[in-house]
Amino acid sequence: MPVWQPMRLAKHLAHAGVASRRAAETMVAAGRVTVDGEVVRDPARDVSGEEAIVLDGEPLPAAPARRMVYAVHKPAGVVATARDTHGRPTVVELVPSPTRLYPVGRLDADTTGLMLLTDDGDLAHRLTHPSFEVPKTYVARIGGGPVSGAALRALREGVDLEDGRTAPARVRRLRPDVLELRIHEGRKRQVRRMCEAVGHPVRSLQRVAIGALTLGDLPEGAHRRLSDAEVQRLRG
Repeated sequence: MPVWQPMRLAKHLAHAGVASRRAAETMVAAGRVTVDGEVVRDPARDVSGEEAIVLDGEPLPAAPARRMVYAVHKPAGVVATARDTHGRPTVVELVPSPTRLYPVGRLDADTTGLMLLTDDGDLAHRLTHPSFEVPKTYVARIGGGPVSGAALRALREGVDLEDGRTAPARVRRLRPDVLELRIHEGRKRQVRRMCEAVGHPVRSLQRVAIGALTLGDLPEGAHRRLSDAEVQRLRG
């Protein structure tokens, strides 16, 4: 299987920074490019990036290995780390992979839902660093009776916690005892602490989306590899 989806030779040259696509088409038509030792004059020839591509006698760098990004439906009781000193099951163990994968961000052991595992450090940084403000969406079943309008306003405006005031959250009531909360901060147990602060302790919590990527119907404990298009959307 190729590292990348096949693309036209001229487009590949342009992506490699050789020239604009139109200029690359001219180079190929002039016989200046070989693919695996053969002169190719058709700019529309498909290549995967794994071939030996040479321009004017100079090899193009090989295409970088495709990074792996998996969506995982983390069950309760599984810790969101690569390894655990107490011997508890980890989210990394849910995805058999010859490549070393790392969790993106955190979910506490009792929280279920969407997590990402990847070997792409740049993507992990973008999804977790506060400066990028990537939203995460949660569904919380809460106690303390039906959620009042005052509690909703407090969550939407920001709640004072021991580590400072939270940024405003997008909150809507799905049922009298169920809230959907969308936040872009990543503080430890933040949703649980926010709800507790307004008098509604969380009974169960699930993350259902990271940015535009949703958990969907992925079964608990299951995983799937993201498509290139999904990864590109996460990059923003």
